[in-house]
Amino acid sequence: MDLDELRTLLDRHARPDSTTAIDGVLISRVEESTAPSPEMSGTVFALVAQGAKRIALGDRVYEYRAGQYLVASVDMPIIGHFTEASPDRPSIGLGLVLNPAEVAELLLRAAPGDVPAGGGTPSGMAVSVAPAELIDAAIRLVRLLDRPRDRAVLAPLVKQEILWRLIVSEHGATVRQLGLADSGLTHVARAVRWIRDHYAESFRVEDLARMSAMSPSTLYRNFQTVTAMSPIQFQKQIRLQEARLLLSSRPNDVTGVASRVGYESPSQFSREYRRQFGTSPSQDAARLVRR
Repeated sequence: MDLDELRTLLDRHARPDSTTAIDGVLISRVEESTAPSPEMSGTVFALVAQGAKRIALGDRVYEYRAGQYLVASVDMPIIGHFTEASPDRPSIGLGLVLNPAEVAELLLRAAPGDVPAGGGTPSGMAVSVAPAELIDAAIRLVRLLDRPRDRAVLAPLVKQEILWRLIVSEHGATVRQLGLADSGLTHVARAVRWIRDHYAESFRVEDLARMSAMSPSTLYRNFQTVTAMSPIQFQKQIRLQEARLLLSSRPNDVTGVASRVGYESPSQFSREYRRQFGTSPSQDAARLVRR
């Protein structure tokens, strides 16, 4: 596996905002190991060219390093941090946003028998070693950043190649279900979107299941499989992440922020916030403002 060229290309084209001239292609460059912090995973393929990152999703921990990749097929609340990064040897990686419509198109174009059969609902996140052909495709995609004339025509083709190699990989079920309209993952994603859009509202699992076209027991089981959390735990993660974001701009309004994200009890909010972030809301808010 030739990661040297990929590492050099990514390092040259990295921007502070991680974006590139190719739609859906991101480049990450981090110069210091970071403390664990909350973020959303996005629906993404992420290939590490140098360094390492560790992610906690519920009670699962994923670590991937140079020559490995992560796929996330549902946008989930995670705790992530770079574990190997320094100014002399930054952590560098390539990201590709996974689009359900593009996955569906490739599945429709595939010949019968070309796509592995998959049973059940897979986890929404997986880590694997990148085969040589996947790294080669990643290199050719990033090379196009130096070739503006070729980008519009060739970049979509190389992105399709990368997506196809993910679809038929050992963890391809995680990606394939992103493009299946009636898959268990798609139904869970519907529930995830509802919770994200209405995180401050109380809900019953029975009502969420009905909206997601599943029985309550099936929703609960599939939701746990995909996200490593129950629907209520997932909602709590979203609430606390949103609260932390609000506190960075409203550090003196802990009670108001707690109410805005859906907590009726300020004391419960403080307990769960401290459990999640290791400090009280007011102390964390003061630290965020000093950054």
